[in-house]
Amino acid sequence: MPKVGIIYNDIKPVAMAAADKLRVQLEALGYEVCLATGATGILGYSQPGKPVCHTPVESLSPPGFDQDMEFAVVFGGDGTVLSAFRQVAPNGIPLLAVNTGHMGFLTEIYLNQLEQAVNQLAEGNYQIEARAMVLVQLYSEDHLSWEALCMNELVLHRQPLTSMCHFEVQVGNHAPVDIAADGIIISTPTGSTAYSLSAGGPVIVPGVPVLQLMPICPHSLASRGLVFPDAEPVTITSANPESLVMVVDGNAGCYVVPSDRICLTRSAYAARFVRLKPPEFFRVLREKLGWGLPHVAKPTSVELP
Repeated sequence: MPKVGIIYNDIKPVAMAAADKLRVQLEALGYEVCLATGATGILGYSQPGKPVCHTPVESLSPPGFDQDMEFAVVFGGDGTVLSAFRQVAPNGIPLLAVNTGHMGFLTEIYLNQLEQAVNQLAEGNYQIEARAMVLVQLYSEDHLSWEALCMNELVLHRQPLTSMCHFEVQVGNHAPVDIAADGIIISTPTGSTAYSLSAGGPVIVPGVPVLQLMPICPHSLASRGLVFPDAEPVTITSANPESLVMVVDGNAGCYVVPSDRICLTRSAYAARFVRLKPPEFFRVLREKLGWGLPHVAKPTSVELP
């Protein structure tokens, strides 16, 4: 019996109802169905003065979500999709994202398209688009104390008040650079349309094997964004006496003390999106963010009073 999975946001009644309805539909088609919430993919935050909880990225898969699973369907918004990929990426499970949130930039379809989508899935009539993920690891005195899979971005900043910090960043074997800013963002191409875009960074088309470094409100005209190959590992240390906060994909993070170092490498695990039609990134940019929309024509002459 083929096995499939369903992941849903359990604080949204519409997502819970849709997940239950889909379970019945898939079981009627002869599938073994495993259900899970997106909760285990939300890693939470460590607390100052308490040991950092180190959860290996391979330990986040819900029961039954293994390499025998043909595909999984996730109901929620972008946050739930990010969480779900942390749950399924280590086992290479393709994920169809159904929007029950707001923006839904990472989702493939809406609820009213689900019935047709199920038919395509059952027929094997779909494609897989792989998106790069980054492994983020925090080392405290050479001891691995925290890690997470990142699909959008890592953000490092001061808490509770925003103020200028100094960060030492080394990309590959290049000389370290000092960045004075409120914070820094390191994003994947998928994350280039998220926080990095709001900070003034460029949009990077998925599939380009790069990472992007963006300072947040830099205190120098010379500190600007940097795009570099994702094969280059990145090491970040803090040059501040105070603790900083690191946030990954907006829903997982930990405190970073001056003696810690953060290491980023391209993950061996990819986020595998189920695409029901050939992916068209520019169309998504236009529909979700308004990119490339034609300007309203201006009048050729203006009559003066």
